[in-house]
Amino acid sequence: MDDTARYQVLRNDEDQYSLWPADLEVPEGWHTVGKEGTKDECSAYVDEVWTDMRPRSLRERMDNAAS
Repeated sequence: MDDTARYQVLRNDEDQYSLWPADLEVPEGWHTVGKEGTKDECSAYVDEVWTDMRPRSLRERMDNAAS
């Protein structure tokens, strides 16, 4: 494993997160969130901010059904 590899955290329109090598072009449908670092640093960030694993569309449907 390459401990010097740099990653960036990406998020898609459904508020799902992913780690992506920092030196590669961001895939279509994903956006950077401004966090870059080692795999462990980026994973820790995702663990901190991604507290609701449900896709945004599901959360919105559930919220609307509850209203």
